[in-house]
Amino acid sequence: MDFGFSHEDEEFRAEARAWLTANATPSTDRRTWERTLGAAGWIGLGWPEAGYGNRTATLTQQVAWAEEYARSAAPPRSGHIGENLLAPTILAHGSEEQKSRFLPPIAAGEELWCQGYSEPGAGSDLAGVRTAAVREGDRYRISGQKIWTSLAHEADWCFVLARTDPESRRHHGLSFLLVPMDQPGVEVRPIRQMTGTSEFNEVFFDGAHARVEHVVGGEGRGWAVAMSLLGFERGVSTLAQQIGFAEELAQVVRTAVETGAAADPVVRARLVRQWAELRTMRRHALRTLGGSAGPGAPSVAKLLWAGWHQRLGELAMQVRGVAAGVGPVDWSATAPYELGADQHLFLFSRADTIYGGSDQVQRTIIAERVLGLPREPKGAV
Repeated sequence: MDFGFSHEDEEFRAEARAWLTANATPSTDRRTWERTLGAAGWIGLGWPEAGYGNRTATLTQQVAWAEEYARSAAPPRSGHIGENLLAPTILAHGSEEQKSRFLPPIAAGEELWCQGYSEPGAGSDLAGVRTAAVREGDRYRISGQKIWTSLAHEADWCFVLARTDPESRRHHGLSFLLVPMDQPGVEVRPIRQMTGTSEFNEVFFDGAHARVEHVVGGEGRGWAVAMSLLGFERGVSTLAQQIGFAEELAQVVRTAVETGAAADPVVRARLVRQWAELRTMRRHALRTLGGSAGPGAPSVAKLLWAGWHQRLGELAMQVRGVAAGVGPVDWSATAPYELGADQHLFLFSRADTIYGGSDQVQRTIIAERVLGLPREPKGAV
């Protein structure tokens, strides 16, 4: 299937394009940009209800917005974790008080969020979290460590999966806490990557607090809430991601022509394969947007795009030849070193098959939940 855009949808697309053309300045800092989006009502289009300062849109209109946003060269989003992950979770599991407190600032771009799931000993095996939250009156005192926390250095709040029952094991006894980052007992340490950037962070909780009324879904129901949130992680944004992929592929093709690498039949075959696989991913994304494709669809999507993007990074280096080992400026004279776009693509894409659920985890999900194969032993429950 494909989306048939109606006249009303095309009017919405034209409005989105005109607004982005007038307002999207790549040099705008990310927090200011979130507030600009919020003031115009562009945050929260996919929420099932308005009334929080957001406008709502049909699924086809959300696709139109995502595609126009990707094409506009607008600044990278800092608010997508709150908008696309936390907000739908609060709408599904939160109290009316939680909706009233947290959704309007997200819609306005005023409060930014990060995700406190993975830990040094509980990355792919999320049920092994050890971060503890001990109730003390009307608050929980939190102790533990989270890692690979995207944009924690910019976030105002963190939703934290923590163990509120010290006697529990695995997925039992966990709670989903909303924790302010600007308080004593929270330390953020950026992790410098091969690219020289630091989008990921370590977060240490040493006596930080969360209020009892900021537990989403109730104490001990954190696993169900956390799994519900992961279901929101793949959606319309996948199509926008693919537009970015298409632009990266086009640049690789241009480089191949400029360097003469396109004359090599092996390189040409790889370029064509990348193009064909990208078209396949788009068809898959369109087919599964309605949410009726079964429990394995998000895992299939993750496997498809992660491997594809990683192979594109490798191809970007191949078409550059020996020049791929030389930076855009003298590396001996810069600190930190600068990378070209293709070098950044290659290095950053090495993580694609790990973050957001490793390839091994995605294959296990497909094996167990779709194919019905025996479950992998994970220790006592």
